[in-house]
Amino acid sequence: MPSLPDFPVFDGHNDALLRLWRSPDPQAIGHFLDGGADPQGHIDLVRAREGGLAGGLCAIYVPSERVLDDQGNWPTPSREDALEATTAMAGLLHRLEAASGGGLSLCRTAADIRAAMARGSFAAVMHIEGAEAIGADLDLLYLLHAAGLRSLGPVWSRPNIFAFGVPFRHPHSPDIGPGLSGHGKALVRACNDLKIMLDLSHLNEAGFWDVARLSDAPLVASHSNVHAICPHSRNLTDAQLDAIGDTGGLVGINFGVMFLTPDSRRDLAMDLSQMVRHVDYIVERIGIEHVAFGSDFDGTTIPAALRDCRDLPTLLAAFRTAGYDDASLRKLSHENWLRVLERTLGG
Repeated sequence: MPSLPDFPVFDGHNDALLRLWRSPDPQAIGHFLDGGADPQGHIDLVRAREGGLAGGLCAIYVPSERVLDDQGNWPTPSREDALEATTAMAGLLHRLEAASGGGLSLCRTAADIRAAMARGSFAAVMHIEGAEAIGADLDLLYLLHAAGLRSLGPVWSRPNIFAFGVPFRHPHSPDIGPGLSGHGKALVRACNDLKIMLDLSHLNEAGFWDVARLSDAPLVASHSNVHAICPHSRNLTDAQLDAIGDTGGLVGINFGVMFLTPDSRRDLAMDLSQMVRHVDYIVERIGIEHVAFGSDFDGTTIPAALRDCRDLPTLLAAFRTAGYDDASLRKLSHENWLRVLERTLGG
């Protein structure tokens, strides 16, 4: 395999901010920056440099209480709880940048991302996964945009005032629940106006098609896989894949084993060829330009073959073994994300 610098990875999804926000360690920020004596989770800046993880979408996710309703759905957090968590994690990302001494850069344009990657700084893009903190007036959307927000998933896998998040079900199609509300349609238009990328990964099928009709930006699912291989409700049908390809959009392959294995088992021994299989399917259906990585580091159970972000070279080697050449590896690892973000964010 060629040397690692040829294939820096820009990743479509991580939950490192949630892990740090929840951490009882008063030195959590410092340990994220210096690796710490006992590294936690899947990402810190030291391991990112070791594995060639050059940047990614850093999610702000408001956790649900782990109490499900009668249908097994996650409850939607209150606006008050969501506002507290969202602003805290947005502030945390700014604190990381300030404390990193240039090791992490909060990026607002594709040009910012390219510049950060060129100087070896982790290129962080602020992303919201579930817009429960934002009210119908959308005022907070504009404030968060001013603070650096550049990517937004209207829902996690639960309903809110904007849309219906697809619950976790297997085997099941993503066709569960209604489409966007009037507030959701206004949110889509506002995100288009502000050049905030819309992420469809946790949106149900009706909402997906509503966004497809309304949005003038490429359709993006930052961390989703192929429903035809793993029929989980969180994965994308062939028709959805086709729509993503038609708009010049992108699918970020989720490293979570439950979204990769055909029976949705949490099989830690899963061979990385299963991940290659999902990428192969997308490449054959809509082209190599429309697939990349959306690991869900720090937010899901990944194969044992990937300890954490240090093992990204192992994953790239699996694609090399499967026949992917240098040009294809560059597209998978970072070029496809940069192309879509350039179209969406500008720069």
